Amino acid sequence: MKYSFFVLPFVVIGCATAKKGTQPLPEVDAVIQEVKQQYAPDSRTVSFSVTATGNKIVGYTNQPAAKAALWQRLDRLNKQFIDSVEVLPAASLQNKHFAAVTISVANLRTQPRHPAELATQALFGTPLKVWKKEKGWYLVQTPDQYIAWVDGSAIALLDSAQYQQWKQQPKLVYTEPYGFAYTTPAAGSATVSDLVFGSLLDVTGERDGFYEVRFPDQRVAFVPKANALPYTQWTASRQPTSASLVETAKRLMGLPYLWGGTSVKGVDCSGFTKTVYLMNGLVLARDASQQVHMGEEVDTKSGWQNLQPGDLLFFGARAKDGQPERVVHVGMWIGGNAEFIHSAGMVHISSFNPQATNYDEGEHKRFLRARRIAPQAALKDLRTVSLFE
Repeated sequence: MKYSFFVLPFVVIGCATAKKGTQPLPEVDAVIQEVKQQYAPDSRTVSFSVTATGNKIVGYTNQPAAKAALWQRLDRLNKQFIDSVEVLPAASLQNKHFAAVTISVANLRTQPRHPAELATQALFGTPLKVWKKEKGWYLVQTPDQYIAWVDGSAIALLDSAQYQQWKQQPKLVYTEPYGFAYTTPAAGSATVSDLVFGSLLDVTGERDGFYEVRFPDQRVAFVPKANALPYTQWTASRQPTSASLVETAKRLMGLPYLWGGTSVKGVDCSGFTKTVYLMNGLVLARDASQQVHMGEEVDTKSGWQNLQPGDLLFFGARAKDGQPERVVHVGMWIGGNAEFIHSAGMVHISSFNPQATNYDEGEHKRFLRARRIAPQAALKDLRTVSLFE
């Protein structure tokens, strides 16, 4: 479950604590807030970390236009300010502005430290934009535009030329829920890494019923041919129909709930729906509060008859007493006895039918709306758009 009011700690905008005599002027803080609201209203997808202490403006942003707008507005105050705002990508990266994930599931966190909240995950071979380094951590952006911090040991940094060369290499998609890459073309040999569904690997050859693969960090391994497909073949075979979405969702039954999880090792509610659609070739936004703005709304005012299997259902608190609607949960309609599948505790099937044994009264009461996401409404349809663009 990912909440609509979720704000990453590393992109909080406002007035930093300052020593006596260096407090920022209220109008300076107001300018920062105005620019933030205009250029970075969603801190999950835009980086804008700016604070003021006295006459010093510090921080960073990946939006050059935001910094330009900030200084235009500060100039109107007719005061002198010291500019310490860095436009990302950071110069310290030495032009290595790209990366590829080198472990089965990389945990991306809200702050550059392991105890920080898990924001999302990225699978093996996922291409990343790299914005900034802090100690051994990197601020990165996933193909679904999510920004978070990843431990440098989980990625291979690439400059533009290396990235272009890497993304042009023929790729495999690992198609089993879970498995391994081996040191030799034999399932009994030592493992090089574990793999999960959706892992992307460079294929360099075939041998004895195995694909020979090369990892982004140049390790070589072997993957059983029965467990993977060439990327182009896999994308061409995706059919995001109602039946396919339901079949995929049921393959994930029993997966444990994991806040921030987007893999078969554990999923939160929106990580589950995102994974179901990804396995069918469509990239959705990361969080429930983002997914609710995708596709077209389905009329459920008079009942469930307009819903189709695969439609997304959203739950939360309705707008009331001046407070906006708050989306806190998402599931997927599968039909039958008014049933839907969702990740809550584990991936399981619930019903809106009060007479059903799996009736979920709590979710029924907080149901808000339903959305139908056609391929053209996805962030990326991998049948027509490369994940590496």
